[in-house]
Amino acid sequence: MHELLRALAREAARAAIYARYSSDLQRDASVEDQIHSCTDYAKTQGLEVVSTYSDRAISGASLMRSGMQALLRDARGGTFDVVISEALDRLSRNQADIAHIYQEFCFNGLPIETLSGGLISEIHIGLKGTMNALQLKDIAMKTHRGLKGRALEGKSAGGRAYGYRMKPQLTSSGEVIRGEREIHPEEANVVRRIFANYARGLSPKKIAEALNKERVPAPSGRHWGASTIHGNRQRGTGILNNELYIGRQVWNRLRYVKDPQTGKRISRLNPESE
Repeated sequence: MHELLRALAREAARAAIYARYSSDLQRDASVEDQIHSCTDYAKTQGLEVVSTYSDRAISGASLMRSGMQALLRDARGGTFDVVISEALDRLSRNQADIAHIYQEFCFNGLPIETLSGGLISEIHIGLKGTMNALQLKDIAMKTHRGLKGRALEGKSAGGRAYGYRMKPQLTSSGEVIRGEREIHPEEANVVRRIFANYARGLSPKKIAEALNKERVPAPSGRHWGASTIHGNRQRGTGILNNELYIGRQVWNRLRYVKDPQTGKRISRLNPESE
């Protein structure tokens, strides 16, 4: 299994390391931990680490990561001879993407070596790719279930509505209670003002112009626009169409799917029954 790596060590001995962590469930230092472990592994194989690439707090379900894009770009530039990563799912959890990465490296004559699986072959790509894809789906289902539980309790289940802020609370054992919110006094006054002005007959455009003139901070942190005020009634966006302001929390209105060509998330309406 390591014959190819030994040959590379004798001829070129150049290795690139890729590390990634995906969420607040992992420490930022985990990238450094991965790089440290991969560096130690490279030394045991007689390889010199010439490049390191990393992505922090970014999902492995997409290739739209600066570190990964740099790795793929440099792979074609001949700057290294082997790629080392802690595990295959650090490179990607998406079955199609990991196959694409493997094909790219094969095209450039670059083997992939992982600490947990050794030298990666087509068998690893097929089996581990399927397992990673299933694991990603399982994580999504568990996350969705957890958010649903928060929503049923009347708590925030993602996203901060303008006029509210997260309320930090702890259990008796010191654990953080997630999803608690409270009214943000200054922003709440702006919300009341918007509704009052709209009721008086002012257009969303005029309301936005007045707020910008007074330099009132917008939800986005930039400028107020007419769409920020009226939003979309069907999607429940914008100040005037946010039902949370009348005490009704609507959750799971939208679902997000990832465009396989761009890697960007696109929102789609769920049936009202959901």
